[in-house]
Amino acid sequence: MMEEEELEFVEELEAVLQLTPDVQLAIEQVFPSQDPLDRADFNAVEYINALFPTEQSLANIDEVVNKIRLKIRRLDDNIRTVVRGQTNVGQDGRQALEEAQKAIQQLFGKIKDIKDKAEKSEQMVKEITRDIKQLDHAKRHLTTSITTLNHLHMLAGGVDSLEAMTRRRQYGEVANLLQGVMNVLEHFHKYMGIPQIRQLSERVKAAQTELGQQILADFEEAFPSQGTKRPGGPSNVLRDACLVANILDPRIKQDIIKKFIKQHLSEYLVLFQENQDVAWLDKIDRRYAWIKRQLVDYEEKYGRMFPREWYMTERIAVEFCHVTRTELAKIMRTRAKEIEVKLLLFAIQRTTNFEGFLAKRFSGCTLTDGTLKKLESPPPSTNPFLEDEPAPEMEELAMEKGDLDQPKKPKAPDNPFHGIVSKCFEPHLYVYIESQDKNLGELIDRFVADFKAQGPPKPNTDEGGAVLPSCADLFVYYKKCMVQCSQLSTGEPMIALTTIFQKYLREYAWKILSGNLPKTTSSSGGLTISSLLKEKEGSEVAKFTLEELCLICSILSTAEYCLATTQQLEEKLKEKVDVSLIERINLTGEMDTFSTVISSSIQLLVQDLDAACDPALTAMSKMQWQNVEHVGDQSPYVTSVILHIKQNVPIIRDNLASTRKYFTQFCIKFANSFIPKFITHLFKCKPISMVGAEQLLLDTHSLKMVLLDLPSIGSQVVRKAPASYTKIVVKGMTRAEMILKVVMAPHEPSVVFVDNYIKLLTDCNTETFQKILDMKGLKRSEQSSMLELFRQRLPTPPSGPEGSSSLSLLAPTPEQESSRIRKLEKLIKKRL
Repeated sequence: MMEEEELEFVEELEAVLQLTPDVQLAIEQVFPSQDPLDRADFNAVEYINALFPTEQSLANIDEVVNKIRLKIRRLDDNIRTVVRGQTNVGQDGRQALEEAQKAIQQLFGKIKDIKDKAEKSEQMVKEITRDIKQLDHAKRHLTTSITTLNHLHMLAGGVDSLEAMTRRRQYGEVANLLQGVMNVLEHFHKYMGIPQIRQLSERVKAAQTELGQQILADFEEAFPSQGTKRPGGPSNVLRDACLVANILDPRIKQDIIKKFIKQHLSEYLVLFQENQDVAWLDKIDRRYAWIKRQLVDYEEKYGRMFPREWYMTERIAVEFCHVTRTELAKIMRTRAKEIEVKLLLFAIQRTTNFEGFLAKRFSGCTLTDGTLKKLESPPPSTNPFLEDEPAPEMEELAMEKGDLDQPKKPKAPDNPFHGIVSKCFEPHLYVYIESQDKNLGELIDRFVADFKAQGPPKPNTDEGGAVLPSCADLFVYYKKCMVQCSQLSTGEPMIALTTIFQKYLREYAWKILSGNLPKTTSSSGGLTISSLLKEKEGSEVAKFTLEELCLICSILSTAEYCLATTQQLEEKLKEKVDVSLIERINLTGEMDTFSTVISSSIQLLVQDLDAACDPALTAMSKMQWQNVEHVGDQSPYVTSVILHIKQNVPIIRDNLASTRKYFTQFCIKFANSFIPKFITHLFKCKPISMVGAEQLLLDTHSLKMVLLDLPSIGSQVVRKAPASYTKIVVKGMTRAEMILKVVMAPHEPSVVFVDNYIKLLTDCNTETFQKILDMKGLKRSEQSSMLELFRQRLPTPPSGPEGSSSLSLLAPTPEQESSRIRKLEKLIKKRL
């Protein structure tokens, strides 16, 4: 039973002492040991076997048992000592905690005592400093009282002195004293409840009022409103009075200024009354000469009487401008029928010159919103008013070059006096606008007459196609009118002038440009097919003469110049008008008109060259191609077409050298016109033999090469043709070559012929297939079966863009076709 109980105890002990691997690893790191008994995986059986490996070793079993028991006893002693030590530690901890609590209680008591003592010390300090604060307050109050009494003494004495000096008109002393009294009085604003202080304040106000009335009376006496005579020189009393007026109510200063200026300009109103001869516009210079003399006279006599900060000279000039503007407006309303353009421009020119004189002399600081609103200027980089207008010669040179936007040196800042007088002329600017309308009408008529008298430009390739001189003259005149009108007004008159510009731009486009374009004729000049087949007589085919071709190119270049310059003109007009009116300036219609002239000119050039090639194409279609027995050089009709191209294209290219893009348009339009017409005449060549088809194929290739070289034909400088043009020629002429290749193919077996047609032409049109069968000379019965087979063999095009792309892949590339043509040429040479 004892053994069983021991075994159960051992099992329970092992279950309790089963440690986790982390804990076991930590114990091994802290207490490293080589003893097998300390291992976590200790096995008793293995340990006993290690102690007694053999039966002979059992003789020492008692000794081993004694050692183990001794070890057990030592372990028990160590465990007991540790347990007892832990019991004593708990008791010591409780004792230390109690001692700490007692120490804290003692510390708290000491802190409370210190706090009580600090409060007693603070109270003691307050009692000590209370008397010091009372002394400080007393000192401050005493200082304030003394200062206030001093100010009061100064104020009382100053008021008495001010009243006495006012009565004696000692304005020099009053100016200094009054400012000091007003400064002292500011210190008593918070004491106005005291009757004595309020009484002194009222006396100061009364003195100011009396001073103002007295100074106004002195000025009225010195400068009476009635009469025009003035004292010989300024008065020192009045000069000191102006210093006093600076301190008084600003209305006193304004009254002095107004009365003096009114009296100073009274003579002007008498001299230039509405019923006087010098009041009319033709003698407007006398007005400005008079004010200049008056300003000089004022500077000499009264320049030192008024303070500099009053700007009296500028104020006199500004008031003169207001009076002059009113008087001029009144007299121009009365005599509106007598205003002529030259007279109006003369008056405006003299007035703007005078405004410029004022800007150089004065700063404009006296201008207010009530008198004149200063003009707001756009940024200096785009504002035309900040640009110095060039000399007329430079203007014309710039306009001839089509450069309305040439850089100009910056001008000084805006004239603050601009329009201060000249605004009165704006309601009468309709006279100027009507005059410009009349002048432009006469200018257009003169252009028409000069063109008829001088005739078209001479056929000189160095000068042909140049811009017509009348175009530059027109825009130079436009520039002058625009600059002149913008100096007069930037409002509605500029819009009216823009309307006039639009009117005569359209007239120039139709009367000078479109009206002088050569007219096409329906007759061919009696030319016959036989004459077309002779290379030497090919020059007789052209419908337009060399002079007419040069004229068309010159009109085209002029229209392009007008288009570009009109766009620049629109931009400059928008810069010069008021911001609110910018949207009303639109020259798009006029630019479209010039674009129409350009298109018409290009179309005329294309029609001329196209018509020159028509007889040759007609001759091609009337040749008996089934009777051609051998393939030779290019046919005469090809030579005739090439001759016409070589005659016309170099002339057109040289005359359009300054407008390369329009020459490119001419080439493209001619290719788009000639190639379809060539294919149409090609279908008319029926029937065609095999040899005839080979000759036509050779001719087509020759025309293709000439067309590819068309932009630079006859030129010493060889340029690569534009890609857009080359694409059109290659596509169109390749189709013509494919038509001939289908014609050359045998029609038996039918299925192969139809499939070859579909592969080469990718054309599902039955009419085209019918025309090719006619060219081959097949009978109607054969054509019917062919057409039926063609309809059956047509591929079903897939939906979407893939259908066209898949068919286009069946056609050979232009490079492949070119190589085939070269092989055909070699074959022909071998036969020859």
